[in-house]
Amino acid sequence: MAEQLWAPWRFDYVKKADETNRDGCIFVDLPAQDNDEENLILFRGKTAFIILNRYPYTSGHLMVAPYKHTADISDLSDIELLEIHQLVRDSMKWIKAVYHPNGFNVGLNVGAAGGAGIPSHLHWHIVPRWEGDTNFMTSIGNTRVIPEDLAISYRRLKEASRV
Repeated sequence: MAEQLWAPWRFDYVKKADETNRDGCIFVDLPAQDNDEENLILFRGKTAFIILNRYPYTSGHLMVAPYKHTADISDLSDIELLEIHQLVRDSMKWIKAVYHPNGFNVGLNVGAAGGAGIPSHLHWHIVPRWEGDTNFMTSIGNTRVIPEDLAISYRRLKEASRV
């Protein structure tokens, strides 16, 4: 018999993501709005931005995405690629200051076959990791437990970005 883990607060997030993905691309639509805190955008650069993942693997899971809507890395200029990597570096710095992880997973999933949840728009994941952070919920239940509310994560990382 399957076990159930109730997380009713997630419904609003899932519903919003479903509506956004059906109507457009979150990496285009959200930066076009003037509501960074609600949209979890931590930093806006000239060619790319940093956003807190609304469906994180761990607390502090960030993403860096170019403003340019593309699924092909060869569409990005050297300037865009440089800024993206600088923002990945800055993201790791802020996460270290706030969460003190033992390591990171940093990656780019290209295309649906490559594991991209939004295959039409390149985005880099920065995921903090801790020794022993895989527990029975992850190993047996195939479930992640995120101990911190997204609004709190946003405020803590936003503050770290100002230092």
